[in-house]
Amino acid sequence: MGRYDFRPLRVHRTASQLLASERIKHVPSWHEVVGTVPPAQSLVRTQPLQHQERRRSRHVRKPSKLFQPQRIVYEEDKLRKEFFGDHPWELARPRVVLENDGKDAERKDWSLVSQPDRPIDGESVIQRQMFLIHGNPEMGQKPDPSMTPAKAYDQARKEFYDMRLQQDIERRVAKEEAMATGAYFGKSTLQIGMELEDKIFEEWKAWASAEVIQQEQKRAAMYTGVDNEEAALPEGEQEVEAAMEEVGATIPAQGQEALGGAAFVP
Repeated sequence: MGRYDFRPLRVHRTASQLLASERIKHVPSWHEVVGTVPPAQSLVRTQPLQHQERRRSRHVRKPSKLFQPQRIVYEEDKLRKEFFGDHPWELARPRVVLENDGKDAERKDWSLVSQPDRPIDGESVIQRQMFLIHGNPEMGQKPDPSMTPAKAYDQARKEFYDMRLQQDIERRVAKEEAMATGAYFGKSTLQIGMELEDKIFEEWKAWASAEVIQQEQKRAAMYTGVDNEEAALPEGEQEVEAAMEEVGATIPAQGQEALGGAAFVP
């Protein structure tokens, strides 16, 4: 077929011929759609827009990934990676998964880490840090020249911790007030987790004790005397060993003549 493969462009025509010759019994679900909206006829692959300006020398070889688009990287991605790397359990908190248009800075005042119409989470720390670094020119708030990303991260993180502590205190006070009026609360997640941990620990402790006893018995059977060896023998072999010990004194040693003795019948 040469340089280009035109078979994808002829899928609809081939399917129509197979239907006409009754080689296909059922019409494919995509047949009518592809006939109404056929694929593009342009086979020329255009070069994507390059986001970085680079001066190329004549002696430099043409890159092999010329048609691969540039990676789109935002500054917030680096801040998110740092924050959630330090606070992985923040990702386990329930969240309302809604797509936003990325224009929170235009509608919200991130001079405070908490917002009245949204719960505080890791994204609040990211937006607060961005505000401390760049300010909000649309609202006339200029950034602090001495504010570095590390200082902004520490300040936003401290405000985040204060808000989390305040929320914990509010929940604790609300629980105590409810209990004072007769409300009953079951076990907390921490108590349930500790009980499960204690149960697994006790099971492991019993297993470990049995393993230690078994290892000690094997070690004792390997390095001790006859008692343990007799204990390890079956009942029939123990009787044979006892009979051999009884007649052992009457059997002459190697190199001596037999002077008589008891008859041995195993």
